[in-house]
Amino acid sequence: MDCLQTRVTKVDFRNPILLASGIWGESGESLARAYAGGAGGVVSKSIGSEPRNGYPNPTIEKLEGWGLLNAMGLPNPGIVSYGEEVRFALSKGVRVIGSVFGGTPEEFAELSRSMEQLGVAAVELNLSCPHAKGYGSEIGADPALLAEVVAAVKAAVHIPVWAKLTPNTQDPAGLAEAAETAGADAISAINTLRAMAIDPVTMRPVLSHISGGLSGPAIKPIGLAFVWRAFERIHIPIVGIGGISRAEDVFEYVLAGASLVEVGTAVADRGAMLFQDLANGLDTLLRERGFTSVSEAVGAAHRK
Repeated sequence: MDCLQTRVTKVDFRNPILLASGIWGESGESLARAYAGGAGGVVSKSIGSEPRNGYPNPTIEKLEGWGLLNAMGLPNPGIVSYGEEVRFALSKGVRVIGSVFGGTPEEFAELSRSMEQLGVAAVELNLSCPHAKGYGSEIGADPALLAEVVAAVKAAVHIPVWAKLTPNTQDPAGLAEAAETAGADAISAINTLRAMAIDPVTMRPVLSHISGGLSGPAIKPIGLAFVWRAFERIHIPIVGIGGISRAEDVFEYVLAGASLVEVGTAVADRGAMLFQDLANGLDTLLRERGFTSVSEAVGAAHRK
């Protein structure tokens, strides 16, 4: 499957299908399991400066036919403890992208520097979590503040910087432009959509945090639209995220303009071997449509 080999932001991937942040990222072993299952690379759990417990249960609710609703609250062991997990994954030959979150540009920069020292191939800035007060989309929905974070990280590290963007804003593609102008090497789009559900029996919200983020099949059209619009407005690579469970979904994101994709919710349901199934299916689709590489197909729908 040579046509699946992809080079993005000076990083080589054996295929363009990555494990998304927040799924199986708790341990180095789970990251390695995703890679052994066929992922082209993995994105770590979003890591902060200090340990964080997150929100009390219930934090996850499956919405039949729609996807997953979650409000975890960014639980993590902190960058010092998590370093052991990254080192384990790297020792198994895994291509790791380190995901970080912070409350200030300086905190993002310091965390990214720590990830670089661990040996990750790139860093993904979580500027888009929809339910953690003081973090995520509260920072990333402001183009000026987003740009300040990206610029601070770019000045602090030598590895590629990916900005993970929120759809929960009036002009999502404008955020992509702000990230590019500030020096981002790529954008990741999208994170979850702000959402909620109410139990009609208890007559209370199903999540302890009341609202959370929706992932899975329901958000695929929104993710595709974001990628499409961003591709027409920026010149850096795009990592497509949202509702991917079939090879056809991956192919759609590539045609819309994504050079890589990340898969999360579907992996939680179907396991690590989904990656190999997606890679095999994408390889078949590319060859059937006459493409000799992923890069050749990126954005092809814009040229029709």
